[in-house]
Amino acid sequence: MRGLLTKQLRNQIPKLYKTEGVPLSDKVAFVKLFLPWSSWKWYIMEYDGSDLCFGLVIGHETEFGYFSLKELGQLEGEYGLPVERDVNFRPTLVQDLELHNQQRVAA
Repeated sequence: MRGLLTKQLRNQIPKLYKTEGVPLSDKVAFVKLFLPWSSWKWYIMEYDGSDLCFGLVIGHETEFGYFSLKELGQLEGEYGLPVERDVNFRPTLVQDLELHNQQRVAA
């Protein structure tokens, strides 16, 4: 996993399905992961405590879905660049995230 999440972040992110009934306008992205060699981004909104996350994924499409931290941790780009966590990212309402195409997530 290459330390993508600190212990503090793991404790802060809601467990999977915990925010299922929360309106999209009130959902929060707690962590931003990204590939430094591409435009792919993963915003973590829920976490199972060991590997599986739910959140907003921006890649070929922009969609909500599940993803594995272990799988992300195995990705390597040119010169061995791994997936990184944006250490300057602060919890943000999903509807306020600036997306790669300058659109916002509709509530």
